[in-house]
Amino acid sequence: MTISFTVNGDAHQVIDQLEMPLLWYLRDHADLKGTKFGCGIGQCGACTVHLDGYAVRSCSITLQMLDGKDIKTIEGLSNKLEKAVQTAWKKVDVPQCGYCQSGQIMAASALLSQNPNPSDEEINKAMTNICRCGTYVRIRKAIHEAADLAYEVG
Repeated sequence: MTISFTVNGDAHQVIDQLEMPLLWYLRDHADLKGTKFGCGIGQCGACTVHLDGYAVRSCSITLQMLDGKDIKTIEGLSNKLEKAVQTAWKKVDVPQCGYCQSGQIMAASALLSQNPNPSDEEINKAMTNICRCGTYVRIRKAIHEAADLAYEVG
């Protein structure tokens, strides 16, 4: 069985190791190191990527689930909204250690693509990624800033 999918716009095909989590394929075979291993059980969110535009935990998705799917990693962020999230993260100075931040940014950009002006409550509900440094207040502020940057008129 051949599984075909795209990663950051590039075509990929796999025929074996179909039980491998997407996280390990991205890091070990596609050489995309921005997606981080955290817990391995889909709880922490360090491994968050976009699957057909939705934020998912790549440690919990196997290659056999990807036929015809489109995956985007932190390395593939390129549209106005995604760049606005990255800009806001820098402006607000969100990271402390930074380990979880690629997953946080992926979750935030997926949230904003579905809800361009989320309330604090909606952000809290959608952002389930764990930050051991506790930068949640800055994450929320950066999401509001990114919404302003991405959807400003002009």
